[in-house]
Amino acid sequence: MSKQSSADVPVVNIANALTVVRLILVPVFIVMVLHGNDMGMLLATLVFTVAALTDKLDGYLARRLNLITNFGKLADPIADKALTMSALVLLSYLGQLWWWVTIVIIVRELGITFMRMAMVRKGAVMAASKGGKLKTTLQMVAIVGLLMPWQMFLPDAIASGLIATALCIMMVALLVTVVTGVDYVQQAITLNRAKEAK
Repeated sequence: MSKQSSADVPVVNIANALTVVRLILVPVFIVMVLHGNDMGMLLATLVFTVAALTDKLDGYLARRLNLITNFGKLADPIADKALTMSALVLLSYLGQLWWWVTIVIIVRELGITFMRMAMVRKGAVMAASKGGKLKTTLQMVAIVGLLMPWQMFLPDAIASGLIATALCIMMVALLVTVVTGVDYVQQAITLNRAKEAK
């Protein structure tokens, strides 16, 4: 049996529902972080982790059940960005991450999002690449490591070591973020030229 095209798949499905849930969890996460104590940060870390896991689950379900839609292709990365960017801003606000890292990542993320929207208006949808998915995974692992109030459970020396490890992962994520951003721009140029050649 042939697979349905994206246009034939109903927009209201379990994969897209999980994407919407992730968007709804963003303000919940923000409130938890701003609660201002270790318990608030612990709850925020749990909410962030659950939201991050829905990203893996909705992608798996979309592929497994053939529920890939143009809405999902666009909404899924937007939900990821809303979650990660809010976390990065809050971490920088709390002094746990350098502002320049947050700014570089946000500029890249917003730039690629607007570029994708421009490409959609031209009839070309750019799905997330493997490099983009790696970038998202690295960012989320680093964010969890920086959000987690390790001092609640571990001696200060170990807690500091885990935070330093999370910062190192964030630096790797930053590199992948920049490299994949350049790759997306090159893809957009290629697609644009192909459209103009028709």
